[in-house]
Amino acid sequence: MSVAIAGAAECDLGKTGKTVLELQTQAVTRALADAGLTLADVDGIATNGISRFSATQIADYLGIQPFWCDSTFEGGAVFEMYVARAAQAIAAGQCSTVVISYASNQRSARSRNLTGVYTEGTPEASWEEPFRPLYPISYYAMVAQRYLHVHGLRRADLAGVAVAARARAQRNPAAWTYGKGPLTVDDVLAAELISSPLGALDCCLVTDGGGAIVMTSLDRARDLPREPVTVLGYGEKLTHTSMTSAADLLRTGAIDTGQRAFARAGLRPSEIDVVQLYDSFTISVPLGLEALGFAAPGEGLGVTVPHNTTGGGLAYCHPGQFGVLLLVEAVRQLRGECGERQVPGAATALVHGTGGILSSHATLILGVDRR
Repeated sequence: MSVAIAGAAECDLGKTGKTVLELQTQAVTRALADAGLTLADVDGIATNGISRFSATQIADYLGIQPFWCDSTFEGGAVFEMYVARAAQAIAAGQCSTVVISYASNQRSARSRNLTGVYTEGTPEASWEEPFRPLYPISYYAMVAQRYLHVHGLRRADLAGVAVAARARAQRNPAAWTYGKGPLTVDDVLAAELISSPLGALDCCLVTDGGGAIVMTSLDRARDLPREPVTVLGYGEKLTHTSMTSAADLLRTGAIDTGQRAFARAGLRPSEIDVVQLYDSFTISVPLGLEALGFAAPGEGLGVTVPHNTTGGGLAYCHPGQFGVLLLVEAVRQLRGECGERQVPGAATALVHGTGGILSSHATLILGVDRR
């Protein structure tokens, strides 16, 4: 059975003053309205981040009793993992309509914490905690330092990622930095250095926000108001918890998840029209594009394939976990709904989520329904 995304929406973004459950409800009901469905149609839900019983809590709050749920927590990659799980559940007849959602009020609640949590007896507790790293930026900084060294690049080269993200955000009225003007490389280099070589403008935003998508069978989606977006391929991989156990800082799990997703979809990187990539830090972008096959090692800063069209986590929104909003934008791009930032004729999209310190990876390939 082919499975499709039939609806997608954001909740309020920025600094909202709302609770997590209020934002979650906004995301879910807006996505259902987008799909032409109601809460009464939902019999599956996937979410995390509210409590240990995330799906139970949001289902109870919404007044639904689903037959299928998933509250797996693997950081920012998990929402792309949820799509694969939901597609399998729908195809198996466990449920017919799944909502995948997430929301956070971390900016309003001032809840972001840069302190890592270490489990006694683990390698990271013995070898990393004594150095008091900032989590996760110090780890991404190690990767960035290695990347620049191996490829003979400078901080200024990496700063271009933040400059480009801000420029794309100026075409997205929902972006936190919309209307705040362009960045320059000098601006990025002059910002406070947080963990060398990454400064404040190399880091993702801290905002409220979230979103939701609605999945159902392709046959059913064809009878709903919006053009269906089909799930063509997916792949996922877990690699390490700490940098102590990472064999190679520049070889991420995205290499394998991308290969699996492309094989399942029967496509190549050259056939992808738009990419939505988790950009928690500037280093995430070239490293991810290279791992996914869009550039050779060290050449990801020059990739021309349209990517992170909202402005990404660096300039649009970052509510703690960004993966669900990558899905929302991919759906909108494939439906041709993005206005000034629309990629002309976009028919295929790759979405890649990353969690932890490049610890979890999931890749999806989506396409428009070509009946």
